[in-house]
Parts: sequence; structure tokens; C-alpha cells
Amino acid sequence: MSDQIASLSKKGEKVLSFGEILLRICPDMDGQWLKENKLPFYVGGAELNVATALALWNVPSAYLSAVPDNSVTREIIDHLNAKNVDTSPMVFHGERLGLYYLPKGKDLKNAGVIYDRANSAYADLKVGQIDWEKVFDGVTWFHFSAICPAINQSIADVCLEALKVASKKNIVISLDLNYRAKLWKYGKEPIDILPQLARYCTLIMGNVWAANKMLGTALHEDLKQAEGYAKDTLLAQATATSQEILNLFPACKAVANTFRFDHGKGIRYYTAIYNENQLTVSEEYVSDEILDKVGSGDCFMAGLIYGFYNHLPVKQTLNFATAAAYDKLYIPSDATISSVADIEKRIINHD
Repeated sequence: MSDQIASLSKKGEKVLSFGEILLRICPDMDGQWLKENKLPFYVGGAELNVATALALWNVPSAYLSAVPDNSVTREIIDHLNAKNVDTSPMVFHGERLGLYYLPKGKDLKNAGVIYDRANSAYADLKVGQIDWEKVFDGVTWFHFSAICPAINQSIADVCLEALKVASKKNIVISLDLNYRAKLWKYGKEPIDILPQLARYCTLIMGNVWAANKMLGTALHEDLKQAEGYAKDTLLAQATATSQEILNLFPACKAVANTFRFDHGKGIRYYTAIYNENQLTVSEEYVSDEILDKVGSGDCFMAGLIYGFYNHLPVKQTLNFATAAAYDKLYIPSDATISSVADIEKRIINHD
């Protein structure tokens, strides 16, 4: 693994994830939920999915969000504590918890997602409200995603505030470039916000299209229009995109890319990571049918953090993260419930 990241990541110290805690409501889309008065839901949020995975994999994991102080949120916090997620940094203020509606099996980029997050406790966070010096005590890694600054300018400013303190403390910083078109509604485009945040990040994860849209990296014309791209073409673009990110943002030491394509009712899935002037490519997974796409990318991010944190070789880290992400496609919730042993078994069976 990249010595530059591994040397900064100290085992025994915490990984802190920052983002909005959400309730995901899952109507079945055929009206049956109305007839039966049953509406399944899951506790989630991209960064929380990372935090719970790490806790499950015995990496000391903390989570910071903002929630109203009521009986429902207290039960949710107790639930997270029971999963060994340290919620002590949590901010209690405001009036409401963010929600979103998405049927099972659908992708968050699908047009059917409905967000109900305006004026949530998290969305109302302000610069100066969080004592980041205190929050970062005993933290070796800070993780956030591009969903955070998509909410409003205030949260984008809070993210920048956190990154400046984390950087001064030599904390490893990871960023997931997950793009949610329905969230960028406050007059700014991702390219207006993300570059100033990315300059503090040690590890950036996403795909070549997200990097183009959010960081302004070059994208070959053929990849803007056509579908059914050749794997060699995509890996060449991943290398070029990664090199450009490393040149644009000198603090960044590694760039990871995921490639997930529909395959009938299932998917084709593989990943790559570029660090120390080399592109490492994962095994490829192909499935004819899956259960739930939500949280797969979060699981991949958690797998990368797990590998860096434990100073694993780059190939081993990438294959673990990829298998964890693929495994999540068969779990009907936002976060993984698979142990390290479960994921390692999937790797062995795939080989």
C-alpha cells in the first residue's frame, strides 16, 4: 500500500466519518404498501454506511452528524452505539431528520429517488458550531463525500472548515466523489465547490465521469457519448484521470475508480487504484441478478480505508474493497452486514 498514506494512518486511533444521517423509506412501487400499511425503512447515509462497515471490521470508527434531540433519534443513536460506532461527536440541534424515498433494488442515480432533506438538522449546521480541534482528538482518518457540500453552501463551508483543521493535524482525508444531481440546487455546480475541498484530500475515490464533472479532469470524447466501453479504454482513462488528479491536488496520494455496468438484471463490476505511478486493477465480478445497489460504493470506500488502515498490500486492499462492494449488492439494506471473514470467503470462492 502507499507508504505515504500508511505512515499517516495509525492503528488504534479512530476513523471519523462526517455526513448526514438519513432514513431511507422503501415503497414497493406497486401500491401494496398502501394496502398493507407497511413501509420498510433503513437507517443510512453514505458516510454512515462507511462508519458502520469499519466498526463491523474492527476498525475504531466514529461518526459525526446532526440530528434533532428526540426519542426517535436517541433510539437511532443507541442502535449505532450497539454497532460499536462512536457517536460521541454527534450534534443535537434542529427540528428534523433527513429522509429519502427509494424502492429496493434501485440506484440512487435513478430518477425515481425523492429527497426530503431541506431544513434538516444536518443542513442547518453552521461554521463555528463544531469544535473540530476537539472532535479530531484521537482521530487518524477523516472521511466525507461529495454529497455533503451538495446540500447547501453552509455545509460546503463546514466541510472546508473541517478539512483545514484535519490537514494541520496531518490526518488522512478521504473523499468519495458521489454525484447526486437532485441535491445540487443552491446555485452552485460541483466544479464550483469540490476542487477547493479536494486539495486537502489524501485519497479520492469515484469514477472517470464523476471526476470530470466535479474536479474538471479531462475525459475522452468517446467516453462522453457511447456506451459499452472497452475495458482497456476505461482503464487507460482511469490512469489518465488519476494522474491528472495527483497533479492538480498534490496532497492526494492515491485515486480509486469503480466501474459498474448493467448486465441484464445484474451487473459487471471491477475497480482500479492508482498510486506510486502504477494502476492496480481488481478482479472482475459478473452477476445476472442483484438485490440492492444502495451502499455498494460506500462499502468499496470502507474497504479501501480498511486496507490502508491495516497497512495491507495494494492488491489485497483493492480486492477486499471490490469484494465487499460486490457482496453488498446482495444485502437488502443501506450498510453491509458481512464480516471480514465473509468477504474473504467471497474472494476465495470467486478465485
